[in-house]
Amino acid sequence: MPRTLTTIGFDADDTLWHNERFFRVTQDRFAELLMDHTPEDMGPEALERKLLDAEKRNLGAYGYGVKGFTLSMIETAIDVTEGRVPSSVIKELLEAGQMMLSFPIELLPHARTAVEAVADDYRVVLITKGDLLDQERKLAQSGLGELFDAVEVVSEKTPQVYIDIFNRHGDGVARALMAGNSMRSDVVPVVEAGGHGVYVPHGLVWEVEHADAPEHSPRYHEISDLSALPALIERLG
Repeated sequence: MPRTLTTIGFDADDTLWHNERFFRVTQDRFAELLMDHTPEDMGPEALERKLLDAEKRNLGAYGYGVKGFTLSMIETAIDVTEGRVPSSVIKELLEAGQMMLSFPIELLPHARTAVEAVADDYRVVLITKGDLLDQERKLAQSGLGELFDAVEVVSEKTPQVYIDIFNRHGDGVARALMAGNSMRSDVVPVVEAGGHGVYVPHGLVWEVEHADAPEHSPRYHEISDLSALPALIERLG
């Protein structure tokens, strides 16, 4: 009997390696730098909301990743200080963004063993959003690059994007599975496209990536961590 599944997709950031925690650290630094330059009634939470609003506005222009985040920090700093933010603060925000591009990659638990476990029997594709150069850097440092049959860095993850990717690198989305930590990007659109979506929770999730789980669908699955993925794939495949 032929396998039901032939192609396995993996998200990268916060599925295979840590990422969001670096944004949180930099966001804290952003608030610290602006503390003496914002109105007294603007606390850290209000400043965080302003930054998030800027990030959402700018996604269409800058996309996902460190560069867009850095530009949004600078825009927010100018906005909340009504243009009075010192150039020294802008310089430090730029340096904070540049530092994010040099943080070492740390794999999440079970990441390597999960990818290795399925790489021999399935086509394995890395599907991630973000800046191309930064994602290439992280993949190279992760040591996982040789395990993937293909790598796709996309501007957005939609049902049509998954259909196109799994047509190029597999036997169609109906015979594909995607695993990731973002309900909005890694699970819901794959299920809507007709594939299997596996939610792998991560403690830190960017607010933009929240979505309701497609619990009504038999193609939706949730596991506690990547150690459970090979057995799930075997049952399905």
